[in-house]
Amino acid sequence: MDRTTSLLRVKRVGTGLCFILFPLVFVFAFSIHPGLLHPHLLDPRALILRAHDAGLLQFGHVLVTLNTALLVVIAVHFMKLLDRTAWAWAGLVGGALGILGAIMLAADKGALCLTMSALDTVPASKFAAMMPGLLAMFSHKGWMVLLWGIVLLPLGFAILAIGLLKTGALPRWQSALFLAGVLLVAFPDGAEIINLTASILMAAALVPYGMRLLERRGSAGISVTAGSTERAGSTLRAGSTETAVRQPQWMQVALPEGAADLRPWPRQSCATCRRK
Repeated sequence: MDRTTSLLRVKRVGTGLCFILFPLVFVFAFSIHPGLLHPHLLDPRALILRAHDAGLLQFGHVLVTLNTALLVVIAVHFMKLLDRTAWAWAGLVGGALGILGAIMLAADKGALCLTMSALDTVPASKFAAMMPGLLAMFSHKGWMVLLWGIVLLPLGFAILAIGLLKTGALPRWQSALFLAGVLLVAFPDGAEIINLTASILMAAALVPYGMRLLERRGSAGISVTAGSTERAGSTLRAGSTETAVRQPQWMQVALPEGAADLRPWPRQSCATCRRK
């Protein structure tokens, strides 16, 4: 195995693991929130008190903070899937917004959640004295207003999901589940049962795709060459005769190197099994 092949394999396996781990981390993180089965919106003071002395909840927030790196990988992968399609520009815009939103999510968890884990180490009397400052932070005062940029995360990934749905780069059921998940996952704090449901939908859409990447079934019937992802058609060879087969538009979706081809039609056309 040469270096190029080894590098592509590492990229493919790493990307597949990102698709598997990202939604599962969200499922775990939302499932451990207190009052999961009694949803109600929380004000800043209630959010502070809920996060205080909640070790398991803080651990979930740590995982979500690290999970933002996986979001970047997924956004870039979806951008490549939409390359050379009519939705290429939408893929670029959606990917850029999604990555910026992922950065804002990391900032949100760092400023509001990891900070609370540090304050858990101080005595209760000193913690009470910090309440005015904490209320200012959780109310997004000052430059904390930038944390509202977290809304770019579902917006960007929704654009990507619509592009995947329109181009058929992913099976429609997966694109539809992913779109529903990214729209619901941004529901406000206090009703984490909705966020958990959204995470389960995303897991149902993304985990099978990640498994396909790990199994390397995406290369079946498709010749993937470094630096080229354009697939305008397929060629059948019978002896010395070459016959060009015109593919439908949904089959002409550009796939990045190592991507799993999950389109429903067989990847390699056959002149004898398709009706004319």
